Amino acid sequence: MRFRRCSTLMMQVKEDRGLDLQSVLQGRAELQTFLAWQALAGHLDEPVVLSEEEVSALGRIPQEEWSQADAYEGCSQILRGLIVKGLVISDEESAAGFGDADARVRALNGWPLTALAHRAGRWRGVDSAHEMRSNNLVTAVELHGRYGPPPAAVSHHEGTPIPLPVAADEDFDELMSRRVTCRNFDPDRALPLPTAARILKRTIMAHAVIQPAPDMQILKKNIPSGGGLHPLETYAVVRNVEGLENGIHHYDPISHSLRRLPDQPDDLDGRIRLMLAGQDWFVDAALHLIQVARFPRNFWKYRSHPKAYRAILLDAGHLSQQLAISATLEGVASYVTAAINEFDIEDTLSLDGIASSPVMMCGIGWRAQQLTTTEFDPAERIWINGKQHR
Repeated sequence: MRFRRCSTLMMQVKEDRGLDLQSVLQGRAELQTFLAWQALAGHLDEPVVLSEEEVSALGRIPQEEWSQADAYEGCSQILRGLIVKGLVISDEESAAGFGDADARVRALNGWPLTALAHRAGRWRGVDSAHEMRSNNLVTAVELHGRYGPPPAAVSHHEGTPIPLPVAADEDFDELMSRRVTCRNFDPDRALPLPTAARILKRTIMAHAVIQPAPDMQILKKNIPSGGGLHPLETYAVVRNVEGLENGIHHYDPISHSLRRLPDQPDDLDGRIRLMLAGQDWFVDAALHLIQVARFPRNFWKYRSHPKAYRAILLDAGHLSQQLAISATLEGVASYVTAAINEFDIEDTLSLDGIASSPVMMCGIGWRAQQLTTTEFDPAERIWINGKQHR
């Protein structure tokens, strides 16, 4: 048997507090601090608890070169435990699952901390709306009551301010003022297909394709992208769009077309709610767009680059703002959120969570006539006394 350490690994000390059993037996209730080593790996979905002996052993196992099992004579039990936990990769057939996942991480050419940051931050089955409501952390007043005042809205600097001219509002200023994130979608009103298609055209469609080599394509879209690579892939969840069958589709930006996926959920609204981590105020949107990062597309150019993952997140920001403005121009509402259950989306779309993983969801649809969930509209451009402004 040959083995080597996994490609991306970070060790941390986990600190927990609990009752001291000895003091409880003596009739006292005292808290004790428990320390434990945890390992985070780029190919594993969850942290792994380690003993001090396992931590020491990992520090002696090379990451790139394969070692023979007899090279660690006397530590075979510890070595076997690390293989079972997936932190040491073996060439045995029984360990192929961890080996395949680790090989995909090695092939990404990504900065090691990128894999750890993204994978460790993914959710599964989280109901964020329920957690906010049960902990009274929904409104700004509730947040202030729990956490106190936030940092100042604007940092203070000494010196005399220099006033800048305020230009008169133009049509674009009027459009921008009506861009308000929607939390009250009409569940029954269908979105016209031409409206949805125009928004996709202005947001994620490729308006030009450059082919520097026979096996290389560079896309030109209306949004900027780091290196012009556009690593975000769009999956469209159709809920109520005229002329389209409800379900999950893949969007092709070159042909400006949808392809329905073969596997569809039995309960579409339930799956949307799960993917949105329980944010029920977004579920009724007519069209949801899942943005999936294809990391190899970005890391092909930015190899082991500490800024590469940040560029992907900036791409998501550019896309969401373009979507919001395009939707507002069409007179429809939009939302964007990063509070998603990545694991559940990966299961739905058959993504491996290593080379491809979601970074956000956004969507469009008609606003409801009545305000039931608060929206941030202080200028009352959308709502007046709980009813849509006309």
